[in-house]
Amino acid sequence: MEQYKRDFIEFMVESDVLKFGDFTLKSGRKSPFFMNAGAYVTGSQLHKLGIAYATAIHDTFGLDFDVVFGPAYKGIPLAVITCMALSELYGKEARYCSDRKEAKDHGADAGQLLGAKLHDGDRVVIVEDVTTSGKSIDETYPKLMAAANVEVVGLMVSLNRMEVGKGGKIAAIDEVSEKYGFPTSAIVDMAEVTEALHNHEVAGRVVIDDELKAAIDAYYELYGVR
Repeated sequence: MEQYKRDFIEFMVESDVLKFGDFTLKSGRKSPFFMNAGAYVTGSQLHKLGIAYATAIHDTFGLDFDVVFGPAYKGIPLAVITCMALSELYGKEARYCSDRKEAKDHGADAGQLLGAKLHDGDRVVIVEDVTTSGKSIDETYPKLMAAANVEVVGLMVSLNRMEVGKGGKIAAIDEVSEKYGFPTSAIVDMAEVTEALHNHEVAGRVVIDDELKAAIDAYYELYGVR
C-alpha cells in the first residue's frame, strides 16, 4: 500500500472523520464504521485533504484535464481545495466548478453552476466524499452535460465503502462507472483501511482490535461486494 494511503487513513481517524462503533446508516443498515467528511473543518485538515485528493487524482487519472467539479454541497470545498493542491504539488492550473441546488436567476453568474464556466471539449474530474448510492451523480451529471459538451475523465471519492449498491451486485461506485461510462476510484477503500488499522495504534490506541475486525468481517458477509 502506498504511504500516502496509510497517511490518509490515519488522518481520517485523527480528524474524527472515520469512526468505529455501532451506527445506523440512512439505508437502515447497522454498520460498525461511519464516515463524516463534514468533520474536516480546520485549515490544516483541509490542506491535507486537498493534497490527498490531488495525489490520488494524479496517480489514477493523470493531469490531462481542465476542470475539477464538486457536486453541491460537500463537493464545493472539495473542488476548491483539490485545485489548490494540484497547483501546489504539480503546477497544474485546473479550474473549479460546482452546481447549485437551485439555479440563480440574476447577476453576472446566473445559472445552474458556480465557479468556472464549462466549455465544449473540457475534460472534467468529479470529486465527492463518499458514494453510497450514486444519487448525487444522477443529479449533477445532467447539469454538466447541459452546460457544455464536456468529457468526464473520472470520479474520485475519499473512501470506497465496498458495499453493494442499489443493484445488489456491485459497489455503488462501480454502478456509477457502469451507468455513465467513466472510471471511478477512491483514495482508499475499506479493505485498505482494515489492513492498515487492524491491531495498529493511532494516537496511542488500537483502532481496530480483533473484536471490531470480526464485526467488520461480519458486516461484509452481509453487504460486501463479492
